[in-house]
Amino acid sequence: MKEIKKITCIGAGYVGGPTMSVIAQKNPDVEVTVVDLNHARIAAWNDEDLDKLPVYEPGLDAVVGEARGRNLFFSTEVDRAIDEADMIFISVNTPTKTYGKGKGQAADLKFIELCARQIAAVAKNDKIVVEKSTLPVRTAEALKNILENTGNGVNFHILSNPEFLAEGTAVTDLHNPDRVLIGGEDAEAIEALVNVYAAWVPRERILTTNLWSSELSKLVANAFLAQRVSSINAISELCEVTGANVDEVARAIGQDSRIGGKFLKASVGFGGSCFQKDILNLVYIARTYNLHEVADYWEQVIIMNDHQKTRFAEKIIQTMYNTVNGKHIAFLGWAFKKDTNDTRESAAIYVADHLLDEEAQVVVYDPKVSAEQIYRDLDYLGTRSPEDNRRLLKVVDNAYEALDGAHAAAILTEWDEFKGYDWAKVKEGMKKPSFVFDGRKLLDRKELNRLGFAYYAIGE
Repeated sequence: MKEIKKITCIGAGYVGGPTMSVIAQKNPDVEVTVVDLNHARIAAWNDEDLDKLPVYEPGLDAVVGEARGRNLFFSTEVDRAIDEADMIFISVNTPTKTYGKGKGQAADLKFIELCARQIAAVAKNDKIVVEKSTLPVRTAEALKNILENTGNGVNFHILSNPEFLAEGTAVTDLHNPDRVLIGGEDAEAIEALVNVYAAWVPRERILTTNLWSSELSKLVANAFLAQRVSSINAISELCEVTGANVDEVARAIGQDSRIGGKFLKASVGFGGSCFQKDILNLVYIARTYNLHEVADYWEQVIIMNDHQKTRFAEKIIQTMYNTVNGKHIAFLGWAFKKDTNDTRESAAIYVADHLLDEEAQVVVYDPKVSAEQIYRDLDYLGTRSPEDNRRLLKVVDNAYEALDGAHAAAILTEWDEFKGYDWAKVKEGMKKPSFVFDGRKLLDRKELNRLGFAYYAIGE
């Protein structure tokens, strides 16, 4: 069986960086090189100050600090790393297409194809190629075609090894995964990757399947999790009009062992790089095979999630006497969830966009997200000019500054620090009546009511 001495990962983002850091930490005899064409990103991974890593994940700095320079390297020399590797992970972005056929649903595979063509052009000896990016089913077939038609006599074995990390707990998830999934056709190649993970993951947690089952399992896992969020969010709206409390309903149904309590927290909606993208992918695949009822079923999960964000923004407007024009609204949080600096598909972006349409003055504080990223997220929507975004929205690096003089506070990310604020002091500095719109059900309603806030939480 092929022994793996050198691993290369193409892509130094939220998946590639942490995954390879842990693989290097747990396999000190294997040389792991992470490559990316983004010079600034690689420089950040190599920065002596571990606080400046481009990905914020609790515990990641310690893992990188242990392995970097020993057997973990970050480089922009892509060709060299491909040439020297026994095993190559592809961990590049697969965004939803914004053009052409499948626009708004299908995954854009141009970066995957570029990787495959580069590997094909450079490789001089046999390679195991591992799909780590989230991909639509049967992408491996396209990869195989590109790699096998190079005519240079090199053998490529394609494996699918989807990641099941939750941002914010990625290092814990990598150290102690529920399961590692490896799909492939060549038994030796599968075994080579099994051995890499077996350095720390018990063998019974390493599942092997065929290629297609592995690719589809990733999409389905995320679709099921997102479906639970949309389900409880649908019930939250019903709770608000009937006088029920969504937390009490969630607790009651979560006690049923067949249902379980996870992913039953009502909120302003899910975000992140995977849930929406993977469901849209599933919808697109189903439509491609004319499975329209299947597509409609899964599309409803996205429709419900979009509705929840719009509903939250509308609630703010209605409660504040049907106008937010010129009103100062403090946003606490911009990341899609706590303990990450990732803002992809964050609910905050869409709630802000809705309020900015009404000429609200939004002031944002997030402990980990930069002002540049916040403006980039808004500009990407193309709803209004970059100048208007900067006129209407301001980013500050102190929560009390964001809240001072505000007509309302909106909690969009469940950062723990928001719970510890001196809300009595906040109340003094806010306009009266002082509104708090809790999109994450983070604060204590009784306490805020006692302090004299007009408090609104989803599902109550």
